[in-house]
Amino acid sequence: MALGYDRKLFILAFDHRGSFQKKMFGIAGDPNAEESARIIDAKSVIFDGFARALDEGAPGGEAGILVDEQFGADVARKGLANGWTVAMPVERSGLDYFDFEYGDDFGAHIEAFDPTFSKILVRFNPEGDAGDNARSLAGLRRLSDWLHAHDRKFLLELLVPGEPHQIEAAGGEDAYDTDVRPGLMKGAIAAMQEAGIEADIWKIEGIDRREDCEMISEQTRAGGRDGVGCVVLGRGADDAKVDHWLRTGSGVPGYLGFAIGRSIWWDQLKGYLDGSLGRDAAAAQISANYRRYIDVYNAG
Repeated sequence: MALGYDRKLFILAFDHRGSFQKKMFGIAGDPNAEESARIIDAKSVIFDGFARALDEGAPGGEAGILVDEQFGADVARKGLANGWTVAMPVERSGLDYFDFEYGDDFGAHIEAFDPTFSKILVRFNPEGDAGDNARSLAGLRRLSDWLHAHDRKFLLELLVPGEPHQIEAAGGEDAYDTDVRPGLMKGAIAAMQEAGIEADIWKIEGIDRREDCEMISEQTRAGGRDGVGCVVLGRGADDAKVDHWLRTGSGVPGYLGFAIGRSIWWDQLKGYLDGSLGRDAAAAQISANYRRYIDVYNAG
């Protein structure tokens, strides 16, 4: 299977686990059966919003979902049965380095669901903890080799959190994000490529300047990786910020679309859970938010 992906991709992401159960539900540690059922139900509302979006004009061949096995197994199976694009995470949630959610059984879990993409999230700052970085590179290489040996697609979400000295030197978080993080992202991607890690699509934090989007895309495609793509992630930001990131990336060679989660559904789920929004109303708003971001990207 050739490396890369060759069409637009608009992913509604709701694979959040540890942070989701803690921040949305106030659950620390492993949820009990009743708590898990509440989380599963909330994720099914997001899925209803996605299905509604397809009925309301979202492009089926370009739309997709990113959902986890722990709380979203049923909706993942429904999406796959419908022939929709489905990505599923492989990483253990909440770590500063990459590790497998299901240990050495990761391959069996991937094969059991047969998702369109296997996704990982990794925090990797080239100037960060050397031990964590080395551990992440080793695990990612193992996953990358396995996926491509089994003709499966790899979606890699790269986060580059600032080290305290980097943020201080930049003059604050905002300046770090705009002026420093893009160069570190380029370095992180290059380090992973040099370690033999080959993503088909890179899920990239929003970038403020178009020339930096071009730099990142060029790095993901370096060395003959001409088919590799990038999608923009939302970081839970407000509409104005996400719109800016989408417009900045749209049209850059190699940029394919987005993978956005909380910015689409957070407030709607809050409303559903506190009773101020009915299920249908929450799904309708999620559909509208998702379709609006597609329009913003396509108009960019």
